[in-house]
Amino acid sequence: MTSQRTRVRRAATRLAVLCLLAAGLVGTVPAAAETPTTADGPAVVAVQTTGPADRRFNLVFMGDGYTAAEMPAFRADLARHLSTLWSVEPFASYRSYVNVWAVEVPSAESGVDCDPGLTSPARDTALDMAFWGGCNPNGVQRLLTVDGRKAAALADLVPGTSRANRQIVALAHSSTYGGAGGSYATASGGNALSSLITPHEIGHSLGGLQDEYDYYARGVPGEAYEGPEPSSVHHTLLTEEQLREQHAKWWRWLGEESESGGTIGRHEGGLYSTEGVWRPSRHSLMKTLGYAFDQVEREVMVRAMAAKVDLVQDHAPNAVPIGADRTAWVDTLHPVGGALDVTWRLDGRALDTRGARTVDLRGLRIAPGEHTLTATVVDPTPFVRDPAVRASEALTRTVRWTVDPSLATPRKRAGTPGPTGSAFTGHTPLGQPVGARSVVHADTTHTVDATPAVQWLLDGRPVPTHGRNDRDLDLRSLRIAPGTHLLTARLAGSDEELTWTVDARPATVEYELSEPLRTVRRPGRPVEYVYDGAFTMRLAAQDDQGGVVVSQFRVDGDGWYTYYGWPTDAGAPFRFSPGGTVIDGLVYGKLGRSRAVPWDDATPEYGTHTVEYRTVDAAGNVSGAHRFLVTLVEP
Repeated sequence: MTSQRTRVRRAATRLAVLCLLAAGLVGTVPAAAETPTTADGPAVVAVQTTGPADRRFNLVFMGDGYTAAEMPAFRADLARHLSTLWSVEPFASYRSYVNVWAVEVPSAESGVDCDPGLTSPARDTALDMAFWGGCNPNGVQRLLTVDGRKAAALADLVPGTSRANRQIVALAHSSTYGGAGGSYATASGGNALSSLITPHEIGHSLGGLQDEYDYYARGVPGEAYEGPEPSSVHHTLLTEEQLREQHAKWWRWLGEESESGGTIGRHEGGLYSTEGVWRPSRHSLMKTLGYAFDQVEREVMVRAMAAKVDLVQDHAPNAVPIGADRTAWVDTLHPVGGALDVTWRLDGRALDTRGARTVDLRGLRIAPGEHTLTATVVDPTPFVRDPAVRASEALTRTVRWTVDPSLATPRKRAGTPGPTGSAFTGHTPLGQPVGARSVVHADTTHTVDATPAVQWLLDGRPVPTHGRNDRDLDLRSLRIAPGTHLLTARLAGSDEELTWTVDARPATVEYELSEPLRTVRRPGRPVEYVYDGAFTMRLAAQDDQGGVVVSQFRVDGDGWYTYYGWPTDAGAPFRFSPGGTVIDGLVYGKLGRSRAVPWDDATPEYGTHTVEYRTVDAAGNVSGAHRFLVTLVEP
C-alpha cells in the first residue's frame, strides 16, 4: 500500500495535469520556438466583440493542421464549439462578458502528428499539435498537445489580451478523439465530443474546478480516498448533516434538483477515487461530458467570469469633489441573462432612483458642506447564494463621489473642441438575431447636466423598461409572440437609432428511431415504441435564422444531455442499450439510470421510459420539451 505522503504527492500531480480520463485530457506545454509564419501570415479575426479586449474575458481560438483551402472547415469547427459553449450556463447568461477571437494560421500540410497512431506520418503544421502526448510511445493516444510557446505567440497578436484575461483553445484538424487541459486547452476539431471539451477545460483553467472522475486511468477503478478534507469546493468528506451544521461548501444547495440531473446531495466518488470522498451531483460536466455544470460548479464559474471584468465600465469623474449642480452616472456591464442592480445613496441614505444609471444632484436639495454620494452595482443573479460571493468585487462594485454644493461645475462653451452631441457608445452586437429571453442594452454619452434617454420600440411600438433603467431591456418581460420582430433603440433628442432582429421562434428538432418491434399510439399519451434490445435515435434540428443549433435529450427526467451523434462518429445516431456501450473505458447510452464507467450498475431497467428532446439555437432560445415513450421488454 502506498504511503499517505505518496498519495498526497500523487494527488497533487493528478490535479496539476487536470484532466485525462472522461474528457480524455491532460495538458503539457512543450518548449518551442518563434511565432508561426506562413505564406499568408496569421490573421486575427474578431468572432464576437462585446467590448474592449482589456475589459473582457477573451477566448482565443486557433487551428492547427488546417491548410489555407481548409480554413472553412476550421471556421465550421469553431462555430460548433461556440454554439455548444453558449448552450451551457453560466456561459449562456454571461456571453456578453466574453470576446471571441480566431487566429487563423494555415498549415503547410493537413492533419496533425501521430494521428491516429505513432507510426502515422509527421505533418508540417503551424502549432506542432500531436496525439500520444507529442508522439510519446509511453503516452496515450487521446492526449493532444500543442506547442505552448507558438500558441502564446499567436494569441499575443490579439491586441489587448494577455495571460491574465484570455484562454487559448487550439483545435486540431482531426476527427480522432482527443484533447488536453490546463493553461492551453486543446481538442480535435472534428470529433463528435470535441466541442464538449471546451467548457470542461474552462471549468478547470478559469474556475479552478477539479475532476469528479472516480478513476485515473480509464477502465481502472480509483483507489479509496485517504486524504484530508479536500480544498475543492465541490468535494467533501462531510455528511449532509455536517455540511448544514458547519455551513460548509454546498450546504445552501442541498436538496435542490440538480441542473445536471438528480438531486444535489452527497454522491460518492471523485478526485480519481471511487470511495471515501463525495461530490454534489450524480453527474455533471466535470464528471461526464454532455451534462451541465451543477449549481455548485455554476456558482464558482459565475464568480470566476465576473472577476475577469469590472461591473462598472465607466463613471462620472470622482477624483476631486464635485458640485451639486450636475449629474452623476455609471455605465455598467450587461449580462445577457439579467440586468445588474444599481442603488444610489447620499450619506448612506438610499435614493429613490429605481435602478437609474444617472442621478441629477440638482433635484436633491443638498445642504451646505461635504457629502458622500455612492452608486453600488450588484449582480442579482440567482446562480449565486453565498453572501460572501455576492459581496465580492466580482459581483458588487461601489463608486464614491464627494459632493460639495459650494462648488460650481464648469460648463462646456459653444465652439470648444470635443464632442458635444448625444450618441450611442456601446450596445448589444448588431447584425445577428437576439433571443426572446435575453437582455439587450444600449449605452450613451453623458454631459455634466444631462444623460440622453433611450426609447425602446418593438415592431414600431414603444415598450417599457424596468424602473428608470432605460439602458437595459429585458425581452422576457415583453412576452413576445413567436416569430421574427424588429427591436429599435432610439436616442432621445437625436436621429440616432439601433436596430436588432428578435428571434422569438426556437429551432425545431425531429427524431428518427431505428425500427421498433411495434409502435403504440393511445389518445392523450405520447407515442410509444417497443424494443427488446438496443435501438438508435437521431436528432435533426432546423432553424429559420441559421447558425448552429444544439440538440439535447434526457431520459426519465434526468439531466439534459447534449446530443453529439455517437462518440466514434458524429454522423451516427445515438445508441441506447439495456447495459450501455463501453467505448475506451467509458459507458454510453444505458437506457434508464445512466452509467459513466464499467463498474457502475449495469442492471437493465426494463419497462417504459420517457425520452424528452429540445433545442438551443444560436440566439439562445430554448425550445419547449417534446417527448416519446420507449418500452424495453426482456428478450
